[in-house]
Amino acid sequence: MSAWLRRKDINTVTVHEAGRQLKRTLSWPHLIALGIGAIVGTGIYTLIGVGANLAGPAVLISFLAAGIVCACAALAYAEMSTMMPAAGSAYTYSYTALGETIAWIVGWSLILEYSLVVSTVAVGWSGYAVGFLEGWGVHLPHALTAGPHAGGVLNLPAVLITFVVAGLLMAGTKESATLNAILVVVKIIALSIFVAVALPHFDSAHMQPFMPYGFAKSVGADGVEHGVMAAAAIIFFAFYGFDAISTAAEETKKPERDLAIGIVGSMIGCTVIYVLVALAAVGAMSYTVFGHSPEPLALIMRELGQGAAAKAIGAAAVIALPTVLLAFLYGQSRIFFVMSRDGLLPRGLSKVSARTGTPIATTAFTAVLVAALAGIARLDEIAALANAGTLAAFTAVAACMLVLRKREPNRPRTFRTPLAWIVGPVAILGCLYLFFSLPSRTQLYFGIWNVVGLVAYVLYGRRNAVLAKD
Repeated sequence: MSAWLRRKDINTVTVHEAGRQLKRTLSWPHLIALGIGAIVGTGIYTLIGVGANLAGPAVLISFLAAGIVCACAALAYAEMSTMMPAAGSAYTYSYTALGETIAWIVGWSLILEYSLVVSTVAVGWSGYAVGFLEGWGVHLPHALTAGPHAGGVLNLPAVLITFVVAGLLMAGTKESATLNAILVVVKIIALSIFVAVALPHFDSAHMQPFMPYGFAKSVGADGVEHGVMAAAAIIFFAFYGFDAISTAAEETKKPERDLAIGIVGSMIGCTVIYVLVALAAVGAMSYTVFGHSPEPLALIMRELGQGAAAKAIGAAAVIALPTVLLAFLYGQSRIFFVMSRDGLLPRGLSKVSARTGTPIATTAFTAVLVAALAGIARLDEIAALANAGTLAAFTAVAACMLVLRKREPNRPRTFRTPLAWIVGPVAILGCLYLFFSLPSRTQLYFGIWNVVGLVAYVLYGRRNAVLAKD
């Protein structure tokens, strides 16, 4: 078979050499908490303002459109992860179903996704942390709380929180997952407080005009691309995170049962939370008030005269947003780990600590990379670029599900996606539509990223892959 098309054997995808296999320490409550921790984060705490600025009150439809596409992709992930309970997520599924070259592109896209998500969330956390401290009379120098694009020098809080979370992950997967579960509860309580306080202030006048920028992506007078789908393509960021659960497959005690519970359960829970929070936000106040705020939910509370609730939400964001950092930094380190174990990246990165059972080298490398991005990057731009990588991965997973339904129709599936030949195409076409709804510059950057990736694959990965030596 051509090197470009060689595939992993699905029968041996979970077999690994000693010293390069992760320990099984997680159960389904850990996975649901990991999923909710990843999904409910900067997207609802911060990007709801970005989305409302692009779509107006119709951001509610943007959430719905992004949620439908993500739900279809989540069902495909649930089937694939229970069939192949190995680390690597979409990369591993693509290596088995579509071949090495596609797997490399997907893995390279996942590196982009996870790195930029962590950076985005770190920047979002920094905004809430600075706002929270200012509410208590503590003012930090602007030069150390913003990147060069915002008139600062370095976003130091974003850098520091990245390294704190990385250190926690290095201490052990189960320990970090347990702390994550506790913080997720704090986050849900804070969002419940927001809904309980804001919803009674609902005013239908704030919903008019409901769709001021139209449905499809269009360039406004300000030169910014507006519209319901333009917002959906950005706040799509708010929904994904369940794919981080699939990267935990190799560390799950009962993957054939627990992975589907974690993926589907977290998506259902988060969809309910998002609809309620978005409705309360756009109903309680005009989107023009909070559309540009780095902490829109806390701002709404302050504008409604609920200073105590604003402080509670700000405190919860400061405490609990790191759960998103933890989930995606975890996922990123596992993608690096598996690509290294397969030989597509230097093999030295795939060593596992005998004491903690975690890939310390890849976690540290990832932390340095994303901390550098978080220190200087713009939130909206890196969120859009992260979405491009995610959309590529989601498309690949749905395609893998359909390919294996044809190639391996009799293989046992502990979770079968209902109406697979409807769900799969909806996920693929929906992701493609969202991709083309992204800003044109984001699409260009994504193309450049993958050209660089293919060059790296040709020069290193193709000849050093473990399959090339078999």
